Amino acid sequence: MINCLAVDDESLALDLLEDNIRKVPFLNLVKRCKNAFEAQEIMQQQQIDLLFLDIQMPGISGVQFVQSLKNSPMVIFVTAYEEFALEGFNLDVIDYLLKPVSFERFLKAVNKSYELYNLKNQEVALPPAAETSSAPQEYLFVNADYSLVKIRISDILYVEGLKDYVKIYLEGQPRPVITRLTMKAMEEKLPSGPFLRVHKSFIIAFDKIESIRNLRIKIGQVHIPISESYGEALFKAINAGKVE
Repeated sequence: MINCLAVDDESLALDLLEDNIRKVPFLNLVKRCKNAFEAQEIMQQQQIDLLFLDIQMPGISGVQFVQSLKNSPMVIFVTAYEEFALEGFNLDVIDYLLKPVSFERFLKAVNKSYELYNLKNQEVALPPAAETSSAPQEYLFVNADYSLVKIRISDILYVEGLKDYVKIYLEGQPRPVITRLTMKAMEEKLPSGPFLRVHKSFIIAFDKIESIRNLRIKIGQVHIPISESYGEALFKAINAGKVE
């Protein structure tokens, strides 16, 4: 069951949201909230998995509210203003619904949240041999484009950090995968052996290095800077024979 909040300053909009939520068996409406402050209070008291959130609200907007959350639940924006869609995309929300919302469109959005919720919470029981296996990590999952995207470790060329987002550049793909993660969190996701942080904004794959010159790493057509604080670890790894 997905615990959710409906947050909107209009009573009629909340009525319609509540009616739609109660039609979906896997949704549990914890409470209706008139503003972000009420929602924040509820979220401090119990686990909330999904927010149905208006954008234009008094005091603090829906966008500002999501930006303020350290560990944001899944979010579906429900608003009358189409021009805010880009902001919703940048915040990596599940979906963006324009009022008035048909139930069919509502159901499509909540089905996305259901799939993501199951992927995040599923527990796979591994046999004992697999649990103790030293097999290398082959892939990871990141949230991007309203989905959990599978990325093969061997395809990663390098990662670039942009505040609370990272761009993951992959072999054979012209555009990077963009996901809402810090560089520290990305480092923790990657296996430490094949990858090394060489700059506050860059993590590189050792085996994709083509050359190093003037404190710049060449990977394909890109030249990645090496900072003084991270350079020592890189050259130690090279001298130890970790990079051919």
